Amino acid sequence: MFSEQASKRAHTLLSPPSAESSTFARVPVTTYTNSSQPFRLGERSFSRQYAHIYATRLIHMTPLLVNRARQRWSSEVSVKKLCELQPGEKCCVVGTLFKSMQLQPSILREISEEHNLLPQPPRSKYIHPDDELILEDELQRIRLEGTIDVSRLVTGIVLAVLGSVQDDGKFLVEDHCFADLPPQKPMTVPEADRFVLLVSGLGLGGCSGESLLGTQLMVDVVTGQLGDEGEQNSAAHISRVILAGNLLSQNTQSRDSISKAKYLTKKTQAASVEAIKMLDEILLQLSASVPVDVMPGEFDPTNYTLPQQPLHPCMFPLASAYSTLQLVTNPYQATIDGVRFLGTSGQNVSDIFRYSSMEDHLEILEWTLRVGHISPTAPDTLGCYPFYKTDPFIFPECPHVYFCGNTPKFCSKIIRGPEEQTVLLVAVPNFSTTQTACLVNLRNLACQPISFSGFSAEDDDDLGGGLDMGS
Repeated sequence: MFSEQASKRAHTLLSPPSAESSTFARVPVTTYTNSSQPFRLGERSFSRQYAHIYATRLIHMTPLLVNRARQRWSSEVSVKKLCELQPGEKCCVVGTLFKSMQLQPSILREISEEHNLLPQPPRSKYIHPDDELILEDELQRIRLEGTIDVSRLVTGIVLAVLGSVQDDGKFLVEDHCFADLPPQKPMTVPEADRFVLLVSGLGLGGCSGESLLGTQLMVDVVTGQLGDEGEQNSAAHISRVILAGNLLSQNTQSRDSISKAKYLTKKTQAASVEAIKMLDEILLQLSASVPVDVMPGEFDPTNYTLPQQPLHPCMFPLASAYSTLQLVTNPYQATIDGVRFLGTSGQNVSDIFRYSSMEDHLEILEWTLRVGHISPTAPDTLGCYPFYKTDPFIFPECPHVYFCGNTPKFCSKIIRGPEEQTVLLVAVPNFSTTQTACLVNLRNLACQPISFSGFSAEDDDDLGGGLDMGS
């Protein structure tokens, strides 16, 4: 793909100097539409309760679940409310799932000093064999048991269950189904290869010099400052760069400065200031050559709750002079040359990882698409804005490329839906630890990693590392 294009041209780095230097024009973006308006917050009010977003989620997704249930089981299946259930009667119920978890962190437990409780240690997983599932609709709730994997599911998903109420008042589940993939518009693909580069987790302001070298290598490759003519020609086919969150390192989060005495912090400068200056210089180099979309992440200077609003342009006085720089929301969705992209900076996937038994980030990404919701654990364990009349995290339509950032490693695969939907799933690795980005070919939805790791002392013996343009 990308590396094959580079190898078609003769290597020129060791050739004699030429009077004429080759120039490669950047492929233009034919059509581009930013569809992230549902994630933009206008006048904000935090006085509302979060019950509204759960009610809205259930109202909007119930017709989808009823339709899927009748397709899966029978068109004659009886769909009932919880208040209409009769013991022993087999039927289908649609509701919102609540997972009662013993290990889930609770601020009430943490402040209960009168009980002499020890602080709960942080865990990578909060699941427990005694966790229980409870299904809720508009009026009632009921405990679930039977053929359903408790450890895999999380709070907030809307699903349909088939079964019957037992004498003990619990609902015995025989089968269950999700909303599955929503309808998908046809994709208009370009005739020639055209790439979108996905990068996540630059981690600026950290202590790793290798990640800074990898970042500059990435910038030089994209802007055509590195490589021979073949590689420069390939780089000219990158039509857009998407930076998917965590542009700043976690080390820039100076949260302890709030608790310090003022005389200790009066003349100090926040660690994020220098990191933002570095980011501005990097964005300046990129946006001078290619359109760049910048998504915020968990450690970036914007609101913490989802949907995260765009970074303020005043932080980038150099790069914001270019119209090719676009500061966008998290989640972010756009149509690029007829291909619909939807992605997050990874908080939704990481939160589900902590509260379910699923281990693979790509599996979780697919699962969110199957359940029809980008971030089902919000607002229970993941902060989000208290929406009132709508839930923007419900999939309105099926994307062609669905990605999440800040994953431990690169993974990608193509999945199919019940109505012949085709979706490329991409787990974009954390760049500061892997020095790896992802290239998506808009012509055929092929995806490959591209490594920008520099040489290190460990690589001197075996000549490892370096720039890897292959897959």
